[in-house]
Amino acid sequence: MLMRRLFPLLAAALMAVVPLAGHAQVKKDVLVLGMALEPTPGLDPTAGAASAIAEIVLYNVFETLTKIGPDGNVKPLLAESWEISPDLKTITFKLRKDVKFQNGEPFNAQTVKYAFERAAGEKSTNKDKRLFQSMAFIGTPDPYTVVLGLKTIEPDLLFLLGQATAIMVEPKSSETNATQPVGTGPFKLENWAKGSSVTLVRWPGYRNASAIKLNKVTFRFISDPAAQVAALLSGDVDAFARVAAARSLDQIKNDGRFQVLVGGTRAKTILAINNKKKPLDDVRVRRAIAAAIDRKAVIEAAGDGFGAPIGSHYVPGALGYVDTTGINPYNPEKAKALLKEAGVALPLELTLKLPPPPYSRQGGEVIAAQLAKVGIVAKIENVEWAQWLSGVYTNKAYDLTIISHVEPFDLGNFAKADYYWGYNSPAFNKLFDQINNAPTTAERAKLLGEAQKMIATDAVAAFLYQPQFLTVANKKVKGLWKDMPIFANDLSVIAWE
Repeated sequence: MLMRRLFPLLAAALMAVVPLAGHAQVKKDVLVLGMALEPTPGLDPTAGAASAIAEIVLYNVFETLTKIGPDGNVKPLLAESWEISPDLKTITFKLRKDVKFQNGEPFNAQTVKYAFERAAGEKSTNKDKRLFQSMAFIGTPDPYTVVLGLKTIEPDLLFLLGQATAIMVEPKSSETNATQPVGTGPFKLENWAKGSSVTLVRWPGYRNASAIKLNKVTFRFISDPAAQVAALLSGDVDAFARVAAARSLDQIKNDGRFQVLVGGTRAKTILAINNKKKPLDDVRVRRAIAAAIDRKAVIEAAGDGFGAPIGSHYVPGALGYVDTTGINPYNPEKAKALLKEAGVALPLELTLKLPPPPYSRQGGEVIAAQLAKVGIVAKIENVEWAQWLSGVYTNKAYDLTIISHVEPFDLGNFAKADYYWGYNSPAFNKLFDQINNAPTTAERAKLLGEAQKMIATDAVAAFLYQPQFLTVANKKVKGLWKDMPIFANDLSVIAWE
């Protein structure tokens, strides 16, 4: 009798358990990623210089001919293969035939021609415009073959064509990509809540949609370091690349929910100097600024100790790297002597404009204090990212600023007379041309060393450090990049365990 009464209860209990067990086996396909900065001015990386744009759209919404991996190696993406001519000036790409844009338009050789000619055009605001203008011709012998003819050798071309500035854009939608991006990638934009988040959803029309494990990804923008850590600890954010969590690292490491990745990078954090403004147009004043800065103290304050000192716009591990930290070493007495030699009346008042990232704001406080000891009053102005892009980067309305340049191969910026730091050296321009046309890797490495020494000697900027970045994530999230040759979040390889 007792068994008869218990049986219905047991059956009901089992029926309740079965759906729960089935539910537990459903694989999670939603992810929340934290980011320090919101993309500005939009989601088109060919129109804006902010690395935050690429962190959302590169390889996710937009794709490129080649793809850069976390190890820095280049592999095919929209190009199946390529051949390089013996003189290194002609590259023939064979394109994939199974690609279409998210609006249904086809991808082919004419698309590539349009994208690169647009990037090189008179109205282009592409930060790598010079690269595309170096293309002497773009041939399309058939719908799935593209031939690029270069005016000069570009040894890093395949890498550069995997960066966000080289994305493929569809002609009918190219002008609205900033707010309504249309690419060939596995994800498309669902929503942009300005000031808060961007949400991408998996695109069913992608050529290999079944291989994409995430269905929805939300990028949440959290600039405050304490709030970043709080969002991770509360579970509001599943992963946070380049998170400012160094001061909470012990707590995070002792929490079994998390994984911590310490990644290498080719970024260069610098105190940029406006070389065209007086008295900063005097190399002695720029050398004085560099000599007043203790790089190790800046690394502790700005990078929480994660970084390596640099003396030029180049980092250890890159081809031809030479240690230039001894050219402008920390020496406050020398800084004072240089200012006196240059006839500078003290105190010298300069503006120090700091964008939102913690490395800039925290590093700025330390640098201002160091400069004050040699008679330079750096008046700190905290600016939002949009203000930095328009005021500093575009209009050059600044004296000093702290910024991290994340592109691996960007020495060419010193050959741009109109670049935001205003450096114009015929000697460097000639040397950079020799670098691009070097017949061997060994010769190129030697010339790269000379270039590093030249911009260090000219003190174009006060070169600070090569940052190391932390990624903190739920330990069940797999596929995150550890090292970051470029700033990207490749969602196509990320999944829950």
